[in-house]
Amino acid sequence: MKIALIGGTGFVGTAVLEELLQRGHQVTALARDPAKYTAREGLKAVTADALDAAQVADAVRGQDAVISAYNPGWTEPDIYNVFLKGTRAIVDGVKRAGTKRLLVVGGAGSLFVAPGVQGVDTPTFPAEWKQGALAARDALNEIRNETTLDWTFLSPAAILEPGPRTGTFRLGADQLLMNGDAPAKISAADLAVAIVDEIETPKHVQKRFTAAY
Repeated sequence: MKIALIGGTGFVGTAVLEELLQRGHQVTALARDPAKYTAREGLKAVTADALDAAQVADAVRGQDAVISAYNPGWTEPDIYNVFLKGTRAIVDGVKRAGTKRLLVVGGAGSLFVAPGVQGVDTPTFPAEWKQGALAARDALNEIRNETTLDWTFLSPAAILEPGPRTGTFRLGADQLLMNGDAPAKISAADLAVAIVDEIETPKHVQKRFTAAY
């Protein structure tokens, strides 16, 4: 497949790029600075700013699917507003390009930890992650109103960490997956497997899902 990747130099995006190339997909990676990518077979890096819908549209036109692992970075002082601006521009750009399939990687904070209670609203939610988590939740709520795209929103496990690719994990819907009394984990490599599986064999069109060990 021809797949456009946004955020391919980040923690999740790097793993997604590796998974896509290993499976033989043709990847167009969007970046403000394409030189950040090392030349590889199957990879084309193009100049595009994720905050500019017109640039996104030009870059993803003709692709079979778009994967967005966009995140402005946890050190961004205005992460809430920048995250939402970027996500809105990406959705708008994909629509302008006429590409139907979009998978957005969001956060775990919007997963439910009790009836009617999302993790980001609990008093123990880490303050340093809160603005980004709130932005990801609002992005999900906006995407849920999107009817023209075949979108999917993936929330990772509460603990997303480096680790091996095992190919073995559980899928869920809107509830935080647990390991006994503790939040479950997943490696970025296995989250990438879940992402590419969903692109190749869609099972959560216009839905959110989660993945964890």
